[in-house]
Amino acid sequence: MKLSHIIKLMRPHQYIKNSFIFIPLFFALQITNLELLTYASIAFVAFSLSASAIYILNDYFDIEEDRQHPKKKYRPLASGDINKKQAIIIMFFLLLIGISIMSLLTVSATLILLTYVLMNIVYSLWLKHIAILDVTTIAIGFVLRLFIGSAVTGIYLSMWIVIMTFLLALFMALAKRRDDILIYMNTGTKMRKVIDGYNLKFIDGAMMIMASVVIVSYTLYTTSKEVISRVDSGEFLYLTTLFVILGIMRYMQITFVFENSGSPSEIILKDRFIQSTLVCWILSFIWILY
Repeated sequence: MKLSHIIKLMRPHQYIKNSFIFIPLFFALQITNLELLTYASIAFVAFSLSASAIYILNDYFDIEEDRQHPKKKYRPLASGDINKKQAIIIMFFLLLIGISIMSLLTVSATLILLTYVLMNIVYSLWLKHIAILDVTTIAIGFVLRLFIGSAVTGIYLSMWIVIMTFLLALFMALAKRRDDILIYMNTGTKMRKVIDGYNLKFIDGAMMIMASVVIVSYTLYTTSKEVISRVDSGEFLYLTTLFVILGIMRYMQITFVFENSGSPSEIILKDRFIQSTLVCWILSFIWILY
């Protein structure tokens, strides 16, 4: 068993999802608070290790399906680079370390992490086989990341941030399912049993709805009196909506035109257009708020 195989099994490229833990800090204008940033960073590490344990659990249950997938067949468990017994040992070790680190911060954050773990165990055993509930569970996982960020920093979480995060995560989860449907249509191989509950017409329609509601929600957030009154230049926040629209349109282009939406993390890490819109959104937000 090589170290490179263990690292690949942990899927560190997926850790970008856990950056949602820092969102409460960013929107509360506290990202420069070193003490709170340290707490959030520790929570990020703890959550990432625990999430890696969940990825291993998913791979454990999906070995046969992954072996038929054009990309997932190269994962350590599916390829045989790591056997089941080794994977289970690594999984429990990561979970123990992750929960132990989180317990050093706050009880509430630890309970949220345990909720995330239990939810994903249920997901791996049952929910991932039920259409709509599968993508909803994934979206709730992103919201729990927000709550952990709020719990360890003591920052109030705006309902707008929760709503937008849930809808955006649901949008990306649907795009991922669309990729599974395309593989089935092109090869006749079902990557997941749950795709029986989906088709392209349903997925495309649901994604269009989610994209629209995300943009509307963000616009309402940036123009709400509550937000505008908090900062001197708050009335200009609506200008950042441009980058949100560009980012969502690009993601839709990748999904509908290029048909390559199987991994949201890889899209964000590799697509220069989306990276540029994210950077512009962050910089414009900083310029207006900070």
